[in-house]
Amino acid sequence: MNDKERLDELDRDFFVAMHEIDPLTATQLGVPGYDHLLPDPSRAGTEAGAARLAALEARLRVIDARALGARDQVNQEVMAHLLWALRTNLEDAIWAKDASAGTYISPQSMAFASIPGAPLPGADAVAGYLQRLAALPGFFDAVRARYQEEAAAGWRSTEVGIRQAQQQLEGHLARAVAADPMLVPLGESPAATPADRGRAEQVILSQVRPAMVRLLRALSDDLLPLARPDDEVGICHLPGGGEMYRRAVRRQTTTDLDPEEIHQIGLGVLEALEAEWEEVGSRAFGRALRAEEVRARLREDPALRFQDEGQILAVVTASLERAEAARDSFFPAYRIARCVVQPIDPVEAGNAPMAYYRGPSADGTRPGTHFVLTTEPTSRFTYEYEALAFHESTPGHHLQIASAQTLGHLPMYRRHLDAEVCAYVEGWGLYAERLADEMGLYTSDMTRLGMLSFDALRASRLVVDSGMHHLGWGRQQAVDFMWRSTATPRSNVDNEIDRYIAWPGQALAYMIGRREIRRLRSAAEARLGALFDVRAFHGAVLSEGAVPLSVLDDVVERWIAAQAGGGADGRPVAAR
Repeated sequence: MNDKERLDELDRDFFVAMHEIDPLTATQLGVPGYDHLLPDPSRAGTEAGAARLAALEARLRVIDARALGARDQVNQEVMAHLLWALRTNLEDAIWAKDASAGTYISPQSMAFASIPGAPLPGADAVAGYLQRLAALPGFFDAVRARYQEEAAAGWRSTEVGIRQAQQQLEGHLARAVAADPMLVPLGESPAATPADRGRAEQVILSQVRPAMVRLLRALSDDLLPLARPDDEVGICHLPGGGEMYRRAVRRQTTTDLDPEEIHQIGLGVLEALEAEWEEVGSRAFGRALRAEEVRARLREDPALRFQDEGQILAVVTASLERAEAARDSFFPAYRIARCVVQPIDPVEAGNAPMAYYRGPSADGTRPGTHFVLTTEPTSRFTYEYEALAFHESTPGHHLQIASAQTLGHLPMYRRHLDAEVCAYVEGWGLYAERLADEMGLYTSDMTRLGMLSFDALRASRLVVDSGMHHLGWGRQQAVDFMWRSTATPRSNVDNEIDRYIAWPGQALAYMIGRREIRRLRSAAEARLGALFDVRAFHGAVLSEGAVPLSVLDDVVERWIAAQAGGGADGRPVAAR
């Protein structure tokens, strides 16, 4: 077997391993074949998963990159980062040491977010779904036992995270069983029978909910009395937390940036935004204003608040439609799944960001979905939701993630990546917010202020995430800093800070990723001059799916070289 064949074999083995270890993410990403499984959150389970990934790393290390073509070299680099990141994430198990209700980081939250999204097109899928529901009580019990085990070993969770998890569980338990989200896939499935639904209701009532009650009781009785207070929310206050944070920073940014360096980058971006706040804000309000006055006006003007959920959904849907209409002028022609807009479940609203995206299923039965926070609409600012839509749908996450699924030259595991390569995915989403202005998609200077507010939010994340987890800031210090630096409402500031507490390092990915994409575009424009074509540049950036930032640099450099050399098709060398 030669090196190319060894790599191809690794592609297949890694695809299976990553989704068997984390089948909830497979469901979230629309990867078929894993909707009957649940992760093993026990210490033995995570250790076995880490060992499985380490064995794949050992196999990858013996493959000689010099024996591979350009495309396979890209694949080797992507796999090397993913294997390291997934293994160290299992080894650190921050979620178990710091209980929360954070989506993507908390196992019970992933269950609530992922399981109701499983498509059930046939009888086999229905049977697998019922198998998963039957195993769910054991999953919740294993999560409970792991929390208790870590707490007994001295890993004290934050009070704010525990209380979030309590509220989440209480919200789900308060629902009538017939309205449980876990029943939604069966209600939508053409293959599910009334007997299937009745069986599922019985399992939820007699087994799943009692396990949720046991988890809730453990949070209240075992974890909360030991909890870290709000002035110790960073993982730097946990044993070994400083090194865990550095690994989290590397996982999320796909760089070797030091937390202190990231902190200073955030402060610098915020300072640079002040002049733009004043320029755009003065136009929007019709008179000269200082930056802090612009932010105050945005917060205080009641006319800039939504009145009901329907208004929010209308703004987001119209923004998506404008972006889709303009897409082909800035991107190659992609044939991708459609995107729909859906409110975030009210029970999850207290722990949710303003929006998030779930990709389409690979079999085409589930569209891409932009989930948007619509609860308490009178606390939501009208000027922010256009930028939010461009980030989550088109030209942001939906375009990037759905187009990656169509890249037939990629191995399967790379067609379905999201949080695993966060700096690229979230960097692209933030890049899309500014690109939308270039595309003429914002309806006013007022909504451009929403774009600036989100820029400031992402820059603030660099400061407050590193502030809490590296420098030891308390929660209120982080809240106050973000409140001063952005125009986002107080309720969103609170949600944002609590999200960063639960998921150290993830908030850094947005601005770090966007800065690299902008740097690469500026380099391409400078070197190619009249040969630069924005559609071809975007095609190059999206041509290899989600990749670490160092790999993206190589892909774009090859594309620039091909363009400068007169390449007829404009594709990156790596894609030939």
